[in-house]
Amino acid sequence: MKAIGFKKSLSIEKENSFVAFETEKPDPSGYDLLVKILANSVNPVDFKVRQNAAKDEELEHPKIIGYDAVGIVEEVGDKASKFKKGDIVYYAGDITRDGSNAEYQLVDERIVGHKPKNLSIAEAVAIPLTGLTAYETLFDRLRIDPEKDNGKTVLILAGAGGVGSIAIQLAKKLGNLTVIATASREETVNWCRKMGADFVINHHKDLKEELKKIGHHQVNYVLDFVDLEGYWETAAEVIKPQGHIVSITGSSKPLNLNLLKDKSVTFSWEFMFTRPKHKTDDIERQHKILNHLSELLDDGTLMSTMTTQLNGFTVENLKEAHRIQESGKSIGKNVIVF
Repeated sequence: MKAIGFKKSLSIEKENSFVAFETEKPDPSGYDLLVKILANSVNPVDFKVRQNAAKDEELEHPKIIGYDAVGIVEEVGDKASKFKKGDIVYYAGDITRDGSNAEYQLVDERIVGHKPKNLSIAEAVAIPLTGLTAYETLFDRLRIDPEKDNGKTVLILAGAGGVGSIAIQLAKKLGNLTVIATASREETVNWCRKMGADFVINHHKDLKEELKKIGHHQVNYVLDFVDLEGYWETAAEVIKPQGHIVSITGSSKPLNLNLLKDKSVTFSWEFMFTRPKHKTDDIERQHKILNHLSELLDDGTLMSTMTTQLNGFTVENLKEAHRIQESGKSIGKNVIVF
């Protein structure tokens, strides 16, 4: 089968930053599905892994990354029972295994959902990784109760990004929250409003002042989807007493948790790959979340966040998707249809 990978962490402009090659089509066992890939999409995790996985030495075999995928089930393992040959599925995969930059991929069925019926392949493949991340952030980390938490305020940092785009929708439509998103350009402001944000404020300005202008001096929740280190002190200031901050971005240096003590603020990490990587007892939760997202997309409650479609499984298209993602100006999701 054809795959695209890399042996060395190189700038995306370098000739061998990605290379096409032939490798054996894998065989499924256990809970695995063998999926023929129809489309995938690129997330920040893709270029971060590419930039760091082989910085110090060249790998013996090309590393296959890629996480989001839509595909057709070709074979199932001996323990698999949720899907059958011919089913069209979507998923975000497992960071510890070969990814979706290949014609075929093995994936644990417990982290796979049925593709939304009313969405195109391109529209559907934009959803899994960001949808799971946003859903887990709101309902597994914050434990939002739509009735009890109705009207509470959430500040979403980087509202126009992949995760922010779906988080705005979920927070508004499922969580019944008052959504405040950050964006700085006209096109990103308009995108956040299209996704359903009640307010959009400029993250290039003083966020405390921006919040005051819209009558919300403090918020119940802060969701960091861009730069925890850069916003840490501000988040600690604008969070309400007994509020909750969740981040997906990490920090290059230790965070001063003492800033949260006086207000008894909770802090949580969200890492979408935790369940598949560690084979947690509740790994099947991702199967259920993806199926729920399918229902919400099919009935029109949620909309796809796809903005750019590239056609053809080629090195050139994969490089272009990484260039767009690395620019820091990507809106929504960029997808590749095979």
